[in-house]
Amino acid sequence: MRAGAFFLIGRNVEAHPEIARRELAEGHSLGHHTYSHPLLNLVLPATAEANIARGIEADEFALYGRRRSEPSTPFFRFPGFASNRALLDYLQARHIVVFGADVWASDWLPMGPEQELRLILSRIERLGSGIVLLHDTKKETAQMLPAFLRALKRRGYRIVHVVPAGKAGNSN
Repeated sequence: MRAGAFFLIGRNVEAHPEIARRELAEGHSLGHHTYSHPLLNLVLPATAEANIARGIEADEFALYGRRRSEPSTPFFRFPGFASNRALLDYLQARHIVVFGADVWASDWLPMGPEQELRLILSRIERLGSGIVLLHDTKKETAQMLPAFLRALKRRGYRIVHVVPAGKAGNSN
């Protein structure tokens, strides 16, 4: 259970590139999550596309030292899962895979680490598997994470490393 996936917000990566580089060095999958985290279905398509592109460029610069519009890892998650057909088509045309989540920790709501752990484990048990959404900016989630990983292991779950097509030999 060594690798997870982080969806990077460009402005945060610009402020703390060392965190993104550490995630990469530790073998985590990295995707993109816009530049400034707007709900993209509420803005003009050109504005949304520009925010996606700016986020990718900021992430690429922090991780690899060059501003590129083509992401090294073609993964994306919409802030708030707020998408629309035009933006889904835009990302598909760029060969960027859009991620969702099956299990939410609801860690944007006020709760302690123990309550969050009980909530997310109950949701996983109900579904049996899936993509789990956590926010690394939440203190309670960071406090809960070691117990969460131990609980998953005890229950026989495993974390799957997601890699772009053609890089499957690098997966765990």
